[in-house]
Amino acid sequence: MKDLETTGTLASAIDFHLAHSAGKTPDSASLTDWRLALSRAVRDRLVAPWFNATHQTYAMDRKRVYYLSMEFLLGRILEDAVGNLGLEEEAKAALERYDVRFADVVGDEPDAALGNGGLGRLAACFLDSLSCLGIPAYGYGIRYAHGLFRQSFEDGRQVEMAEDWLRHQHNWEFERPECLYDIGFGGTIKETGKTTVWTPADIVMAQAYDTPIPGWRANWTNTLRLWSAKPKKIFDLDPFNRGEYMAAAAPEVLAETISRVLYPDDSTAIGKELRLKQEFFFTSASMQDLMRRFLAQNGDLRSLPGKVAIQMNDTHPAIAGPELIRQLMDIHGQDFDTAFDIANGTLHYTNHTLLPEALEAWDVGLMAKTLPRHMQLIERIDDRLTGDVKASKSGATSRIVDHGVVNMGTLAFTCARKVNGVSALHTDLMKQTVFSDLHAVYPDRILNQTNGVTPRRWVHGCNPGLRGLLNERIGTDWVTDLEQLEKLAPLAGDAAFRREFMAVKQANKQRLVDWIEEHMGLKISPAAMFDIQIKRIHEYKRQLMNALETAALANAIRRDPDANWTPRVKIFGGKAAPAYIDAKNIIRLINDIAKTINTDPVIGDRLKVVYPPNYNVSMAEILIPAADLSEQISTAGKEASGTGNMKFALNGAVTIGTLDGANVEIRDHVGADNIYIFGMTAAEVQAARHGYVTQNYIDASPILGEVIDQIRSGVYSPGEPTRHWPVLEKLLRDDYFMVAADFDAYWAAQRKVDAGFADPDHWARMAVLNTAHSGWFSSDRTIQGYADDIWGVSSLLEAGK
Repeated sequence: MKDLETTGTLASAIDFHLAHSAGKTPDSASLTDWRLALSRAVRDRLVAPWFNATHQTYAMDRKRVYYLSMEFLLGRILEDAVGNLGLEEEAKAALERYDVRFADVVGDEPDAALGNGGLGRLAACFLDSLSCLGIPAYGYGIRYAHGLFRQSFEDGRQVEMAEDWLRHQHNWEFERPECLYDIGFGGTIKETGKTTVWTPADIVMAQAYDTPIPGWRANWTNTLRLWSAKPKKIFDLDPFNRGEYMAAAAPEVLAETISRVLYPDDSTAIGKELRLKQEFFFTSASMQDLMRRFLAQNGDLRSLPGKVAIQMNDTHPAIAGPELIRQLMDIHGQDFDTAFDIANGTLHYTNHTLLPEALEAWDVGLMAKTLPRHMQLIERIDDRLTGDVKASKSGATSRIVDHGVVNMGTLAFTCARKVNGVSALHTDLMKQTVFSDLHAVYPDRILNQTNGVTPRRWVHGCNPGLRGLLNERIGTDWVTDLEQLEKLAPLAGDAAFRREFMAVKQANKQRLVDWIEEHMGLKISPAAMFDIQIKRIHEYKRQLMNALETAALANAIRRDPDANWTPRVKIFGGKAAPAYIDAKNIIRLINDIAKTINTDPVIGDRLKVVYPPNYNVSMAEILIPAADLSEQISTAGKEASGTGNMKFALNGAVTIGTLDGANVEIRDHVGADNIYIFGMTAAEVQAARHGYVTQNYIDASPILGEVIDQIRSGVYSPGEPTRHWPVLEKLLRDDYFMVAADFDAYWAAQRKVDAGFADPDHWARMAVLNTAHSGWFSSDRTIQGYADDIWGVSSLLEAGK
């Protein structure tokens, strides 16, 4: 592949693409044109290592990993790729020839709208680490035309608008018009002896779009393959000629709806059907694609588990089990038991939730109507599970098909060779709660792989000041060996280093101050503590508790404004699902609290509240390096892991949190003296559920009671006192996530935080130690664990030398 290697300077490549890809001259080029030219010039440098990796994998006939995920929250690609390849200075110099700023060009790139929250960002980190470690892999997902949604606020309410990230061409992808697969829905099934023929009523086509995902310095490059839905019949000319123009375009519109929006509203029957179709669409296309690749080099289907490892990221691709079995039986002639054994040896499932309602369950009627052949196979898989239950003599009662629904978590578990949790606590709780029955039947199936984050984006890319300090003090190996950060620990005792470290933090805070003023027109002080909670809005994440504590703090300041308050800026960020009314009500309450506090002259700069709309990866890259305090306050036992907690700690923020998810492991690594833990444990939460009465906790807490009374009387909604009653009604009727029970402990912990931040030297020491001891939370470590314990794959980096 030597002839494919890029020669010449980056500047000459930019000039070439400006002329030949954008069709512009330098004096007529827009910022978007310059972005196209730079992106294509950088992408050119990924092609040779991308082809080399593919060629090497084929030549050595090595096992591949296929990572199936409904979300890949990549963020901006250009700046990450430039940093990865070490081209920052060359890119800046090339653009400066035309008085074009590199920062403006990379800032022009929209975030790829391919995800919502932690699930999608984890998948993106994993792709980065798979490439960095040289493990042959494909990521499979959907090329959403409009993603989740673009969030704005009107009178405090969340308003959803369509994302337009594909309004301009996506500079990083390669369209594969020849890579098309039929995806069927509905129809009939015909049994002919031992052969079953499924004839779908409707067929759409899945077309591939490939994006190269480079490892560090592009030593290895894997592929993200996203599927876009295309019509089998592009245009119906007969109705068009009759003047029925909408009917003529219907096949195209209906097909493309499948890949239009991430997580369509499933509060209606048609919404549920669309979401099920989405999940099958990308899963079936991925199964067909990997089977094609496998069969090109292998004739024995029984060797599939030795060549292919499929990872199902949550339950969204759980239909992979029945679909792979269908292909093995109906296309390749295997009997059911053989097909199941092959699939079981190939499939693996990552669970991300202990919330029963988040473990997908589809109505049997919907499944049978949409995927009739798969419903048949699900029932056979369920029969096999029943046999294993009886053989285990465990007394388990788990069924895949139960009370008229198909339980996708149980289906994924049954079809998988290994099932992993994503933090030590979460994995233990999986065994004790949602999968206790299945764990009794398959006691060797569940194992832990604690999540991690990529240091390439979450330090090297987003925090250049810290990157420079680390390079100066411990060298550059930390970028691919994050546990090198332990070398910083002795420097926590060095006053000069602490000053350097906090100077980096202060510069990041000033950058955020400027960004907030530019985008929101709000002035905040960089001397204040930046207290940040950024994640999707969900009741278990308890943004409500944070909002109530914010209002309580405002009350305390009003009562005694001359006290020695530690100034704070409370920053929220995150979206609520369009149909999640309770979460959207919480967003409006937060915005109303912010409006009231920010305009109160008595409070002044002692407390400000900021909620920038449309939180995404690019915003996180500004917020996280600037954070002093990281809010990780979910109800114990409800957060599977979290990865934001890791990013904050890695960038020198101190955590306030419950003993939930990976907070437990963060405490173990950074030390109990360098984190603020409060609230009930998971066991205590379960014990408190018996006889729980919200009002009892409110009555016992004058601080909380005052805030509740203010919200009820309209202090935060003047002119409309009943505006926030739905929030209070839900809290009083069903405080399932125990906001009231943990509130006083949270308040007390926050006052300890005040005291800690008021001692700059003490706080700086904690901040340094959080960074120093966070190296274990690298996604490289996580992926190596998957490779060793689940997939049975190894790196080809050394093998190719």
